[in-house]
Order: sequence, then structure tokens, then C-alpha cells
Amino acid sequence: MSSIKIECVASEGYRIGESPVWDEKESALLCVDITGRKVCRWSSVTNQVQAIAVDAPVSSVALRKSGDYVITLGTRFAALKWKEQLVTTITHVDKDKPNNRFNDGKVDPAGRYFAGTMAEEIRPAVLERHQGSLYTLCSDLSVVKHFDQVDISNGLDWSLDHKTFFYIDSLSYSVDAFDYDLQTGKIGNRRSMYRLEKEESIPDGMCIDTEGKLWVACYDGGRVIRLDPETGKRLQTVKLPVDKTTSCCFGGKDYSEMYVTSASDGMDKEWLSRQPQAGGIFKITGLGVKGVPPYLFAG
Repeated sequence: MSSIKIECVASEGYRIGESPVWDEKESALLCVDITGRKVCRWSSVTNQVQAIAVDAPVSSVALRKSGDYVITLGTRFAALKWKEQLVTTITHVDKDKPNNRFNDGKVDPAGRYFAGTMAEEIRPAVLERHQGSLYTLCSDLSVVKHFDQVDISNGLDWSLDHKTFFYIDSLSYSVDAFDYDLQTGKIGNRRSMYRLEKEESIPDGMCIDTEGKLWVACYDGGRVIRLDPETGKRLQTVKLPVDKTTSCCFGGKDYSEMYVTSASDGMDKEWLSRQPQAGGIFKITGLGVKGVPPYLFAG
């Protein structure tokens, strides 16, 4: 596998870079900096990054069928008009938990926006436990709560046949699978598909490739791993030059490039001097697999 190439395409020094999503129309990669409170867009054409500042921790961004984007902001689902730099609240969750915020989110194959919450961290990966829940914003803008007692709601994706939902609650150190009903958006029959090994550290964001295999970014593990959901086995490990790898997605003209976000929060001067690209966006080429284009929020 010597053809794999890793380059830092944007050394932005994000505090917690997250939620990479390829925007085909713009030939650009969207992502967020959660604690930096901004939504960012890196153009593969100009190599420039544009950013829109927001008024709360912003944890995920998704494409919207009607144009522009939807985001999870604090404990709100919100709409973002890029050109106008305009954010409007769609709805609130976790109103009884002022210390909570959203974390990762993604749109399902039917156009629903799944996203989960967590307690605000005291420091990276240290927080009050079992405070989060998993929600869906439906296309009619109603919200469904699936379950609570979540520590850090994180990576999510769907199998190619749309019958399985994959989900990560980071502090369980497990990638879980659920039965998934595309018609109703209901999930059930939770089971562990893969348990992380010690050196892989904490499972974070995740995406699927066209062969139905999952790619999981390992926070503090400095790598993305490829998993086979059928066998529960790890197939491949790709190490990156930074420890705090947070999430991954496929993009580029034919979705053959992988983009990986990273974080710099919680790193001291000495650590940062060893990893000057911490908080950057990385592009991996030569993996030999392609990804699935992101689904668009239907509401």
C-alpha cells in the first residue's frame, strides 16, 4: 500500500476540527471548528479556506436539498445561508440541560438529519457522563429522540443497503450497529460491531466506502482504521502525522480522496511543536477505494 499519500491541505490550527462533508457543487470541503465556533469551507480549486463565525459551539454541518446548509449549534438545529452569513434556529433540544451541546451529525439516505448531544467537556474527553441523547430532525422540521444516557455522541453512517445504522458513543470504545428502517427512520436492536484496541484510543467520526466498509477516525490514536461490519475485523490502519484525528469523509471529483479533520485542543506547547499540523485538514489519496456522496437534508 505504498501508493498512499497524506498531505495537509489546510493548516488552520482548528481547536476541534470536525464534521467534514464534501460539497460537490462548490468542489469544496465543509467542516466545523467546534470550540473555535466557526463553519469553514476549503476550496479544492483555490486552496483557500472561508469561515463563518457563529455564536455557540458548532459541531456538524450538512448539505440541504433546497440549497445552502444545516448545522448543529449549541443545542439547536439551525439553517445556514452561506453568502448572507445568516444563521436561523430551526429548533432546540435538551432544554433542561444547559451544560449540553450537540456533537456529530449526518443526514440519512431519506434526508433526515441525525445528530447527538453530550455534556460540555471540562477538558478533552473529560465530562459529566450519560448526559447526551441521539436525535433526528425530520424533513417536516419535527424532532425525534431515539435514546439518552449517551456520553459523547459521535460518528454515524448507514450501510449501502440502508438496513443498518452505525453509531459511535466515544467513551464506550465501540462501533455499534442498529437495525434501521428507511421508511420510518426508526432504529433498534443495538449491538457492538467492533471494540477499539488500546493504541487506537477513542473512536470519533466515521464514514462508509462503496465496498460497504467503515472508516473510523481515532481521537488520540492518530489514525483512521477501516473495518468490515460483516466480520467485525479491522482491515487497514492509516496513520496520520497528528494524534487528534477527529473525523473523515470521502470527496474530490470521484470521491476517491479521503479528508480527515483534526484538533489541537488540550495540546501543550511542546506537543504542538512536535505536531505543527495539529488542527489541520488532511487529504489522503491512493486508498484504492471510493466513498459515497453525502445525503442532503430534505427539510
